[in-house]
Amino acid sequence: MIIEAARLSFANLFAPETRSVFWKVLGLTLLALVALWFGLRETFLYLALPFVDTLIPGTPAWGGWISFIVGILASFGLALGLALLLAPVTALIAGLFLDDVAEVVEKRDYPQDPAGQPLPLGEAIVGTLKFLGVIVVGNIIALLLLLIPGVNLIAFFLVNGYLLGREFFEFAAMRHRSPAQARLLRAKHAGTVFLAGLVLAAFLAVPLLNLLTPLFAAGMMVHLHKAISRRDPEFGRLSGDALQR
Repeated sequence: MIIEAARLSFANLFAPETRSVFWKVLGLTLLALVALWFGLRETFLYLALPFVDTLIPGTPAWGGWISFIVGILASFGLALGLALLLAPVTALIAGLFLDDVAEVVEKRDYPQDPAGQPLPLGEAIVGTLKFLGVIVVGNIIALLLLLIPGVNLIAFFLVNGYLLGREFFEFAAMRHRSPAQARLLRAKHAGTVFLAGLVLAAFLAVPLLNLLTPLFAAGMMVHLHKAISRRDPEFGRLSGDALQR
C-alpha cells in the first residue's frame, strides 16, 4: 500500500496535469531557500565579525581577509543549518499547494469518489503555522542530537518521518473528513502513516530531489488516505456529515 502510493505519487510529479504546480512549488522552494541562505549568512556575519574585531584589534569590521575566512566557515556551517531547515520550508510551501495537488490526483485517479473540499483559508493558515512550529521544534531536537554519534541520522528520520507523515496525512484526510475524524483515522493507522512518513523523510534527504517534497508528499498521502479508507470499514464511507467542519 505504501510502496504503491509512493510509486503513483512519483509518477504524478511529471504528469502534464501537475506541471504548473510543479514549477510553482520548485520556484517558491528555491526562492525560500536562497532567501534563508543569505539571511542566515548575513546574520551570522553581523554577529560574528564585531566579536572577531574585538579579539584582533585593528581588523576592519566589514573587510579584509578575516571577513573572507569567516564567510567561508559560515557557509559550511550554514549548509548544515539549511539542510535542517528544509523540512520547515517544505511544510510552509506544502500549505500553499496541497489542495491543488490533491485536486489533480483525485480528479484523475479517483473520478468515481466524492470530490474533496479544500480547507477554509483561515483553517489552512492556522494549520500550516501550527505544523511549522511543531516541525521546527522537532528539528531543533534533532540538531541537538548531532552531538551524539550515530544518533543524529536516526533522529532526522524518526522526527521528520513522524511529523511529515502525521501532518501530510491529516491534510489529505481533512479534504474529506472533519479535523477530528482525520486525527482519529491517523491515530488508528499510526504505524502505516509513520512508515509512509519515513518514505517522505528519505525523499527529503535526497539532494535536489528534496525540493519537490511538498508535491510528492501531497500526492502520496492522497493515495494512502484513499487506500486506507477503502480497507477500513469504520472510516471507509464518507458521508455528508463527515465533510462538515
